[in-house]
Amino acid sequence: MTFADAAEGIRATLAAYAQALDDGRTDDIVATFCPDGACEIPGLGTHEGHDSLRKAFAEWTPVRPQRHVVVNTHVTDWDGDEARASSDVLFLLKGREGWSIQLVGRYHDVLHHSDGTWRFHRRTAEFVT
Repeated sequence: MTFADAAEGIRATLAAYAQALDDGRTDDIVATFCPDGACEIPGLGTHEGHDSLRKAFAEWTPVRPQRHVVVNTHVTDWDGDEARASSDVLFLLKGREGWSIQLVGRYHDVLHHSDGTWRFHRRTAEFVT
């Protein structure tokens, strides 16, 4: 695998996560994580393993249209089956007046490659708003 292949695969995982999150597809969100994967989001806590992740994301199912816009992904420290990446994220929510930015932040990810797919081993979010 080349660095370009790894970076594209990682970006595909980030997009799959964001779209599943915005659509409320809990099982598809969990599928983007390693079985022992973890997610740490300010205000929502740390959740480790598929069962804990499934429970948490099921509670966060959107009740109105939302979008996580993930940009500026920078893949670093790639070494075969493990990579680190950071990405900026804008969280948009649709209200009566239209779309508005609710949060601005950054994801810090450690991903593992297994069975032809990149998955989150650890996803940490930080917010600047």
